[in-house]
Amino acid sequence: MYDCSRELNKFYRTKVVLPAKEQNELRKKRKLNIKRLKDGLLEYNEEKNKDYKIAEERIQGSMAMHTNTQNDQSDYDIDVGIIFESDNLDDLGPLATRNIIGDALERKTKTFAETPDVKTSCVRLKYTSTGYHVDFAIFKRNKEYWKDEYSYEHAGSEWSLRHIKALEEWFNEKIKNKGDDALRKVIRLSKMFCKSRESWVNMPSGLIQTVLCGEQLNSDYLRLDEIFYYTMKAIVDRLNLYLEVAAPVDNGRALVTREIDYKRMRNWKSRLETNLQNLEILFDEECTYKDAISAWSKFFNHSYWNELYSSTEKENRDVRKTYDFDDTEEFIENICPINEQYDVTIDCKVFGNGFSVMPLSEYLDEFAPKLKRAIPHNFSIKCKIGNTNCPSYDKILWKVLNVGNEAKRRNDIRGQIKDSRGDQITENSRFNGEHYVECYLIKNGICVGIGHVDVPIGGNSFERI
Repeated sequence: MYDCSRELNKFYRTKVVLPAKEQNELRKKRKLNIKRLKDGLLEYNEEKNKDYKIAEERIQGSMAMHTNTQNDQSDYDIDVGIIFESDNLDDLGPLATRNIIGDALERKTKTFAETPDVKTSCVRLKYTSTGYHVDFAIFKRNKEYWKDEYSYEHAGSEWSLRHIKALEEWFNEKIKNKGDDALRKVIRLSKMFCKSRESWVNMPSGLIQTVLCGEQLNSDYLRLDEIFYYTMKAIVDRLNLYLEVAAPVDNGRALVTREIDYKRMRNWKSRLETNLQNLEILFDEECTYKDAISAWSKFFNHSYWNELYSSTEKENRDVRKTYDFDDTEEFIENICPINEQYDVTIDCKVFGNGFSVMPLSEYLDEFAPKLKRAIPHNFSIKCKIGNTNCPSYDKILWKVLNVGNEAKRRNDIRGQIKDSRGDQITENSRFNGEHYVECYLIKNGICVGIGHVDVPIGGNSFERI
């Protein structure tokens, strides 16, 4: 198979993985809408003389497992589990419970173009202008005193037993067993393929893709292009046998039950099968670099591959030449499993050149407009753990990434993930760019919380008047 692993890896990192800044925007929207729900529920309780209380909230889906992808339509799905104590709901039915959540959200989202949509499996809140939507799945829990843990029931068409932590645990165990992050990469690439054409409607959910990629992952190869290709081939073979998919948890509950589910599976199979044929040229001994790029371009239908092909034709050079900077950035998903269940903020303060220590946000609001909302050179930046709802963690890892052309010109993008052996780090502003700092809370070898702060640097230092 013609080796396009370098190009596919770059495609994955630059066009598939959601950038850290956008991931942080999703976290902000998640936190904001949980607050809206809680505030709306308080108002509902006061009006109805009730006492409903959220006992627990959980990050779920692609955000928890870090399999979300870039999407030109910004169709970002934020999944949140909202849990009540069973006693607090009394004998309230699942639909009545979802209606209460819809009522509470509507009270605090009156400026939204659409009211919250009470669906069978969740309550959906849509940002029509940006394409974001937040799905609140509702649960109740009962304490199993003999095991000192909870059992959970999901508010669907009826209350049904659901192992709320099991899917993320299954996924992390899969990642651990494989010893690398190939599964997450294949899932993300599969999602990119499934939404690669605007005309493609009725494609399978991210959950179904995750399950089948985990089931059929071909780890006999080392290169990403080979792993992805042979996994997709295996999925086609599997779907030619049967279309049903069982969840790897919850006693194997069926994920394909309705006619629309079967239609989505048939679409996936036929579209995948057809487009895999475009990659057959990769096995031709006469295959050229341009042939290979053209084949992947047809498969993913993405401008990245078109630009590679065009630059090859126009400049008549090998686009795989060595970079003029060392790509030293590391990613937490390649270091440890991720089950992002807790919020954490970074308390970032700046000082220097006549300015006393002040919060970054305060400096940007009060002084930075003179410098286009950026910190000048030769300032000190102190970052430490701010607020977190994580009850305990074993250690903190830190990442500082220099972003922009100046960082590349200096061959100094950094981005390594390090154990600072403390809850704070201090950096200096040296050159322009949209830099950022992230922290990772590690518990039992798993990343359970991620904090992010943008640190814009630009212009020369000036004296405070």
